[in-house]
Amino acid sequence: MTDHIKIRALSGKWSIRAAGAVIAETCGALELTEQGYNPVIYFPRDDIAMAFLDQTEKTSHCPHKGDANYFSIITKNGPIENVAWSYEAPKPEVAQIEGHLAFHTGDPVSDLVTIERV
Repeated sequence: MTDHIKIRALSGKWSIRAAGAVIAETCGALELTEQGYNPVIYFPRDDIAMAFLDQTEKTSHCPHKGDANYFSIITKNGPIENVAWSYEAPKPEVAQIEGHLAFHTGDPVSDLVTIERV
């Protein structure tokens, strides 16, 4: 793993709510901490109601993690654009996050998305 990125398994059950609806619950959440950034919680794809997510054309590149693909959450009030991302083929140093998605929370773009321990 890179010197400035740490990944650890979180204990307990975690959930994601989007516009009030639970779209994921897991006991397999991972927390990724990276120097200079807030911690990010990654959820296993198998524990997410992927029917509510649409992959978008947005991508980004991290020199430490690789290429990310983005997803919007579809709600009855419309999409929450590019609020989730996944590294489909992460660099070997962060291979633990393969098959997981992370979600933006706590900013104007994603104020309808919450992550909590349940």
